[in-house]
Amino acid sequence: MMRAIDLAVHGRGQVEPNPMVGCVLVKDGKLIGEGYHRRFGGPHAEVDALRSIADRSLARGATAFVTLEPCCHTGKTPPCTAALIDAGVGRVVAAIADPFPQVNGGGLAQLRQAGIETEVGVCEREATKLCAPYLKRVRSKRPWVIAKWAMTLDGRIATIAGDSQWISGEVSRGEVHRLRGLVDAIIVGGGTATIDDPTLTARPPGPRLATRIVVANNRLPSVASRLVQTIGQAPLMVVVPHQVYPSSVEPLTAAGAEIFRCGTSDPVAMINELLEELGKRQMTNVLVEGGGGLLGSFLSADQIDEVHAYVGMRIVGGAESPGPVAGNGFRMLVDSPDFEIDHVQQFDSDVYIIARKRAEKNLGT
Repeated sequence: MMRAIDLAVHGRGQVEPNPMVGCVLVKDGKLIGEGYHRRFGGPHAEVDALRSIADRSLARGATAFVTLEPCCHTGKTPPCTAALIDAGVGRVVAAIADPFPQVNGGGLAQLRQAGIETEVGVCEREATKLCAPYLKRVRSKRPWVIAKWAMTLDGRIATIAGDSQWISGEVSRGEVHRLRGLVDAIIVGGGTATIDDPTLTARPPGPRLATRIVVANNRLPSVASRLVQTIGQAPLMVVVPHQVYPSSVEPLTAAGAEIFRCGTSDPVAMINELLEELGKRQMTNVLVEGGGGLLGSFLSADQIDEVHAYVGMRIVGGAESPGPVAGNGFRMLVDSPDFEIDHVQQFDSDVYIIARKRAEKNLGT
């Protein structure tokens, strides 16, 4: 099963909104085939694994280890349960069940009805972590939210004068571009869009083309900004509160930007409304790059699932030097969300930390 999980990871950025899935076929204690879901609309992991066997008759009586319950419905591809049944597989071991309404236990039931032995729960924790963004979207109808920032050793994202280039090094910045190429949307606040004038594109491009989103509570991006000038390269959505006059956003609309008007002006409520909309659009992973006010709103909405922090080896001090997350914050530590370290790596003189909200809180359950 761990081999199946390792295979599944190869589909990251290619298969969404489908889940990453891997499959390993074993017979008489020997691996006879393996595969994974390689791209959206392509064969699922079970079919990919069956096709890897030179002599298909070997599949008869074999055990299939699959990271997610096999599907039993026709979508972009035929049901995987039918492929397993037709191949004569004798046993199917799934790490976790699939909560997708058209599956949700039906795949395993269909296999059992065909006389195939089934088991669920092998490497459940690891598979749940692998599929966490998909599971959140299916269960809560919202995408997985990744917060990203670069900060100094003393937790500052800029000096008291606002100088922030560059806290992190070139290797760290390259990793940010790789991450951008794996997500469905990149979100910034209006202040960040105005002050930093970013393009928010992945360079070089990754497997996914992210929609750039500006949450413009107070500041609309200029039509002369790089975000607007590069609409031909990647879509741009500007999220505005309900009271914004249509004439204010007409130049952005004329330039090709999509305007998403919220039914509220409350920053936290706007975040919730935006995430519900992105979930309807089948977005699975979104990246929030700042600024502090926007990240504070995501924190208050309890919608930060994962953090990517790049820590540069500087100390800048200053009581007024900004930190990565602003907003109202929490008065008591016990009220704040609890994260656990997922990955730590050194990039030159930077330390790259990935932390995830603890599992019991991050799947929309």
